[in-house]
Amino acid sequence: MQMEYFSEKEKGPIARTQQTISSNVWGGIVALIQSMISSGAFGEDFPDTCPDGQCPIGTDASAFSLVLKSEIPNIPWPLPKDSYEPDTLIALDLIQFCYRAASKPIQGSYHSFFRHYHLRFDREAGRIEFIEKVNRIFSRNGLAYQLNKDGNIVRLSPPVLDEHLCSAVFRTGDTTLDEMLEESRKKFLNPDIVVRREALERLWDSWERIKTLDNPANKKQSVLSLIERVSADDNFRSMLNNEAKSLTDIGNTFHIRHTEVSQTRLEDSKHIDYLFHRLFALIQLLLSSLNNADRIA
Repeated sequence: MQMEYFSEKEKGPIARTQQTISSNVWGGIVALIQSMISSGAFGEDFPDTCPDGQCPIGTDASAFSLVLKSEIPNIPWPLPKDSYEPDTLIALDLIQFCYRAASKPIQGSYHSFFRHYHLRFDREAGRIEFIEKVNRIFSRNGLAYQLNKDGNIVRLSPPVLDEHLCSAVFRTGDTTLDEMLEESRKKFLNPDIVVRREALERLWDSWERIKTLDNPANKKQSVLSLIERVSADDNFRSMLNNEAKSLTDIGNTFHIRHTEVSQTRLEDSKHIDYLFHRLFALIQLLLSSLNNADRIA
C-alpha cells in the first residue's frame, strides 16, 4: 500500500488535468527505468547471463536499448535527465515498452566465484509494481493519464464526465449506432489529440444518426420526438431543442463534420473536451428515453 502524502490528506489529490509530460516527470520516469535496469527487472526479456551457466544475473542494457530504439525510433539514448522536455507521446510509448518487459527479479543461488546471484522472475508482480510507481508519478504531478493492467495508457477524461464515460455501455437498439458511440468513447480516452479529434468527429456522426432514430424521413421531427420523451416541461423542452440546433450548427461550423477550408479547426485539447462533453451529455439524456433498449448505461 502506497503512502499518502500529508498534502493529500489536507487538500485532497491533485486534479488530473495536465496533458504534457514535464521535465520533472520525465526525470522520475528515467530514474525508475534506470533503477529497474540496475536491479535486473528487464532481465527476463533482456538477460545479462552468467559466464558459467548462462543463467540470468541482470539486465543487458545494450540489448534493451537496441530493441527500444527499433520500436520507438525517436527515443533519445542514453535517456537524458536534467531539464529535458520530452515529446509526451514518445514518453508514454517508452512507459508501455517498459511495462511489457518488466518482471520482478528474485534472487536464487549465489555464485561465489563471480559474486552474483542467479535470478528468476515473476512477470505479474513486476508489472504490478511498475504500474503502481508510474501511476503514482502521474497522479502526484496532476497528469491526466493512467497505465492500466493490460499495458495500455488511457487519458482520463474531465472529472465531471469521467465516471459516465469510462463505464459507458451503449445499448440503443441500433447496432451501428452502438458501434459508432463505442468507437468515439475509446478514441476520446486516447492520449493523442489527433485521435481525440477523431472521437469528436465520430460523436457528431453519431448525433446525426440519433436524429433519425424515431423518424428517418424527418430529422427535425425525430429530434422533437426524443426531446418530448425526456421532459414534460415546455420551457425545458424549448431549451433542449435550442441546444440540439446549436450543436448541429457547431458541427457544421467547426472542422468536425466537414473539411472545407471555411471550417475552423480545433487545436486546443480543452476545446475538444468541452464540445465532446456538451454533446455527450445531450446524447446521454435523449437516449435514456428509448423504449427498445434504453440507454447509455
